[in-house]
Amino acid sequence: MPDMIKSPADIKTVPFDPRFPNQNQTRHCYQSYLDYFRCQKVRGEKYEPCNYFKRAYTSLCPNEWVDKWDNQRAEGTFPGRI
Repeated sequence: MPDMIKSPADIKTVPFDPRFPNQNQTRHCYQSYLDYFRCQKVRGEKYEPCNYFKRAYTSLCPNEWVDKWDNQRAEGTFPGRI
C-alpha cells in the first residue's frame, strides 16, 4: 500500500479539529471514516487529498470498528450516509 507509514519520521498525530473539542474522539473517528469514503465517491479513488481522512480514521478508530464498517459497506448494510 503506498499510503503506509515508511519510517518513524512519517508518524504524525491527527491535528486538532475544532468540531471535536473533547478528549473523546469517537465522533471524530466516525466522521473521518465517512469523509474518506465520501471524498472517494465524489473525487475518485486516486484523489490524494482523500487520504488525509484515511490517516485520521486509521489512527483514531479501533481496528475492530473499521473491519465491521468495511463489512457492512460490502454487504450494503452500513448505517451511515456515504
